[in-house]
Amino acid sequence: MNIEKQHALLSASGAHRWLNCTPSARLEREFEDNSGEAAAEGTAAHALCEHKLRRALKLRSKKPVSQYDSDEMDSHTDGYVEFVLELIEQAKQACADPKVLIEQRLDFSKYVPDGFGTGDCLVIADGTLHIVDFKYGQGLLVEAEENPQMKLYALGALELFDGIYDITSVSLNIYQPRRENISTHTVEKESLYRWADEVLRPLAELAFVGSGEYCCGEWCQFCRAAVKCRARAEEKLKLTRLEFSLPPILSDAEIDEILVKLDDLTAWANDIRAYALEAAANHGKQWSGFKLVAGRSNRKYASEEAVVDAAKEAGYRDIFRQSLITVTEMEKLMGKTKFNEILGGLIEKPPGKLSLVPLSDKRPAIHASSAKTDFMEE
Repeated sequence: MNIEKQHALLSASGAHRWLNCTPSARLEREFEDNSGEAAAEGTAAHALCEHKLRRALKLRSKKPVSQYDSDEMDSHTDGYVEFVLELIEQAKQACADPKVLIEQRLDFSKYVPDGFGTGDCLVIADGTLHIVDFKYGQGLLVEAEENPQMKLYALGALELFDGIYDITSVSLNIYQPRRENISTHTVEKESLYRWADEVLRPLAELAFVGSGEYCCGEWCQFCRAAVKCRARAEEKLKLTRLEFSLPPILSDAEIDEILVKLDDLTAWANDIRAYALEAAANHGKQWSGFKLVAGRSNRKYASEEAVVDAAKEAGYRDIFRQSLITVTEMEKLMGKTKFNEILGGLIEKPPGKLSLVPLSDKRPAIHASSAKTDFMEE
């Protein structure tokens, strides 16, 4: 989680971006933060995590109420608490009474000018310091290894507790339930300090004053300046040199080059389209060769209650459809143990739709022959 009441210029959550593109932090200040619905839902999930963990540790807490409350969120936040409690039990093997901090402000300004952030949960004990970050997003898979946000949190935590506890390593933990992702990576304390001195500090100094070179990459995804960034546009337009002939005319090497850049190129194009639409719809911007139109929509009942009354009055009775609740809802209703006992043999998970992804994706590869058998027959 990264709910920072006052937003630092060089935030921990944006570290992956400003470490790779140092001028971006200052440039982003010129654009409004439109985090949207997903960010609000994530904030609600984090608040529920905090409440449940406090109650599990017998601390006072008032349950937050949110429009985003759902069985799914309830289940995922329960899982987060179970994960943290397991880490606490693990820490007790090295320390009889490990210290647990929830929503702890962490100051890493020793290395990053005015740098601070908020750690979801810290479990401090001799030997290993555990840092846990809850991610409710279901888009980008987040890994703990070489994660600069987690490293900054680790530096902030060490600033508080190194010397009080005999800490030799830091365990970085990402809990991302909607991607079924629990990512853990342990880094030695001295290695972390070397990274802070040799890599982090000089880049942070450049970023703080807005210096350095603009550099495009996957870190552009959440940059507020991405839509209008000239460096990004020039990078994407380089692909036009291939003239996008039909695939049979392109060499395999050229297709390889396109595939590597295609997701980012598509994201950039969608960003441009969304920006242009918002400017036209909300600010009256006229784009040459384009006009605003209303999209297709489906009919819906203005009032279901009134429709039921009117249909019944006209003599129609067969107007309702009964359907089974979802697998997730059923598991929540029965509890995991009973669910597995009663319905375990009746649950199946069909293969997902085939996707072509980079080798860095953690899912196992499917061989062409098995793919044809499993997917093409349907």
